[in-house]
Amino acid sequence: MTVMDYEAIANKIMPDLDFKVKDFQYFTWHVTNWSNIERKITSPRFEAGGCQWRILLFPFGNKNLSKVSIYLKFADLQDKCPDWHVCVQFAFILWNSKEPMKYIGHYAYHRFNAQESDWGFGKFYDQNKLFTPSDDRTHPLIESDVCSITALVRVLDDPTGTLWSDRTYAPGYVGIKNLNVNTFLNSVIQSLYFIKQFRKAVYQIPMENCKQEKSIGSALQRIFYQLNISDSSVEITELARFFGWNIFLMNDVRKFIGVLRDDVADKIKNTKADATISKLFAGKMKTYIKCVNVDYESLRIEDYYDIQLSVKGCKTLDDSFMKYMQVNLDGDSKYYTDDYGLQVAKKSVIFESFPPVLHIHLNQFDYDVQNNTMVKINSHYEFPMEIGLQKYLSTDADKSKPYKYILHGVLVHGGLTKYNCRYYALLRPERNHRWIKFDGARVTPVSVKEVLENNYGGSDSPYHNVYMLVYIRESDIDEILSSILLEDLPKHLCEEENDAREQKQKEPIENNRHMSIGVISEEMFKSHKGFDLVNFNNKQYPLSEVSQFKFLKNRTYYAFKKMVAANFEVPIDKIRFRIVKDRLNKTIRPHNVIPDDFLNKSMKEIKAKLAGGCSELRLYMEILETPINIKKKSTQTGEIIIFIKYFNPDAQSLECLGQLYVQKGSKINTIFPFLRKKKQLQQNTPLDIYEEVSLDMIQKKIPKSTSNKSGMLDGDIICFQETLTEKEIQEHVSAGRIYSIPQFYESLFMNIIVNFKSKFGYKDSIPEFSLVLNKNMTYDAVANHVAAHLSTDPSKLRFTSVSGKLKNDIAILTDQTLSEILNLSSCLYYEVLDINV
Repeated sequence: MTVMDYEAIANKIMPDLDFKVKDFQYFTWHVTNWSNIERKITSPRFEAGGCQWRILLFPFGNKNLSKVSIYLKFADLQDKCPDWHVCVQFAFILWNSKEPMKYIGHYAYHRFNAQESDWGFGKFYDQNKLFTPSDDRTHPLIESDVCSITALVRVLDDPTGTLWSDRTYAPGYVGIKNLNVNTFLNSVIQSLYFIKQFRKAVYQIPMENCKQEKSIGSALQRIFYQLNISDSSVEITELARFFGWNIFLMNDVRKFIGVLRDDVADKIKNTKADATISKLFAGKMKTYIKCVNVDYESLRIEDYYDIQLSVKGCKTLDDSFMKYMQVNLDGDSKYYTDDYGLQVAKKSVIFESFPPVLHIHLNQFDYDVQNNTMVKINSHYEFPMEIGLQKYLSTDADKSKPYKYILHGVLVHGGLTKYNCRYYALLRPERNHRWIKFDGARVTPVSVKEVLENNYGGSDSPYHNVYMLVYIRESDIDEILSSILLEDLPKHLCEEENDAREQKQKEPIENNRHMSIGVISEEMFKSHKGFDLVNFNNKQYPLSEVSQFKFLKNRTYYAFKKMVAANFEVPIDKIRFRIVKDRLNKTIRPHNVIPDDFLNKSMKEIKAKLAGGCSELRLYMEILETPINIKKKSTQTGEIIIFIKYFNPDAQSLECLGQLYVQKGSKINTIFPFLRKKKQLQQNTPLDIYEEVSLDMIQKKIPKSTSNKSGMLDGDIICFQETLTEKEIQEHVSAGRIYSIPQFYESLFMNIIVNFKSKFGYKDSIPEFSLVLNKNMTYDAVANHVAAHLSTDPSKLRFTSVSGKLKNDIAILTDQTLSEILNLSSCLYYEVLDINV
């Protein structure tokens, strides 16, 4: 079969998704002069399904420069309405026209719309394999700087209008919001939720002795409740925090489920749900071991709650069962005996019973001795929709009950198009009901064919592997999968939900009557350590604790002043407010004073007349030395208010000193005595003074210029430092310190909030915390800051970064900056070791 057998190749590469194909088209693009083409190029147009398309090629990679990136791009987006979409299954084939029987091909499917008009493969193929023959090819894929790219396009019918939509369109079911890291947690939670007796047991966990922030069971109960009553996807962050690092490793699935199961079993003791866990999940097995070369044998009878079967060397689930039941213990797997040491032995496992709900974990990994690493097995593997387990029972087992089991859940570890591997669950929530795919927040119906044929592994789906199967005994399935009545829901959560609903209904009325007013004081400015007057909403830095007042819109300015005066314990006649506005340079500054002849006007009027188009009313509160005489006009009309900051290069810190009144037209150096006095400097200490215009613009001021000529306005912020000698500058440079105000503000621009999480979740006393760090910090500097926060030795710390998927531990001697370590993330995992690393 050659690439030119387009329909046959399409059928080979792309599985039948059980959707009607409206149109099938193919297009081949002959790419020339590969080595010299641009970083991003598009093919000529071609038509499929009445739409125009192009191939979008990044010959040297889009984000990963070691890969070739290829995408399918819709070409006529400007002519489409906002809700336009088309569902397409497509494949790309990279091939050499001299060898059309050898090619590289990958397929995907996507709902193209105005927001996502291109889709494809960021890691289509390795750059280093393009120009040399490999994989049984006699010619390289690119020869004489020429290759061919063929697009195979199936435009599919979308009768519901919701195929592959981000919306949840499987009625009655909701998804779970993905965490920042791809993990199996969502899939496992969904699979457990639909087991009715388990869900009812979780609902029986008593809350009076179970604090939510310290209980796995209560967090799970709240998630199940939300899945039961919510119309939108559910948050599970609180539960994830209990497990720290474990939820990111696929081989921790059994451990994760075991912890959940044990915690629930412990919490429901002495309730009417007691023993539910063992009744649902526990079976019994005999393990018989007989040594080959010595007279030694053992027999152990034990309960089990799941089965882990090997995939290596097995084509079917039955093969895995038979391999599990008869094992040769030799080589590195010899059996240890007290009397004879390590011995070659034969191990037999015989099942005495199977539980109503059978969890089967499939071990998709094998140890590669040569490379000393774990290798994922992608071989073709089959599992049935129905299975009879009688053949695996011992001869004397109780067979009065039928042992026919029905497939309920298929949990998949997979990858698709531009994104890294992810996890999703295929579940049949009700008997004889359609299958539903739970992929994070997306919940979609799928065909039986997709369940059984698209997740086996092998050449057709190398990135999709089943890691867990859930079977339910047929005789129990109706009871196990039946719905829960509303009266079975936890009463305390129902009450919370009702209270929240009532509050939500009140909010629009309250919001129409009230307004939120933020008040900044001089003390708030003094406690601020960064850029601007305070930090209202830039979450990249610590937010300032600005006082917020909820106030009736129609009440007077005088009533508001009276309330604020009582709150701050200041005489009302010593308070004056200025309107705080956003400047064009994205800073906030106090502007016009609210005159006291506005005392009888409503706060709604004041906002409309003085705050202009501001979305919310924010005020700066001045506390004056002398009381305001409202009968006498202010004599301070010639004054402007400015705010002072001091930079200390020794401490590498910025200190906000407070406000200062300056007469319009006065020279800049007239405020020098005040600045020196404020910092207890000698009288003639030379100063450098700057204006904080914006984060990336710090303007130096000329001492003898007037405030008018220097451009200083009401509400401006100035920053000063002692003028350094050349020797002092060199000392700071040698010590790696910032020595000037412009440098310091440049470093502020590089600051970020880094979230640190313990690898072990709530098992640690400080499971999470945040620090403001500089992106250019070295590893040692980061370790020192974290150690100071944790009160530990920095040499005992070890960090691991996470960006989309699990990363290796960060080398202690790394020369990477914090920005490189984080790799677009804002999170680092930490652990404190018993010994120095």
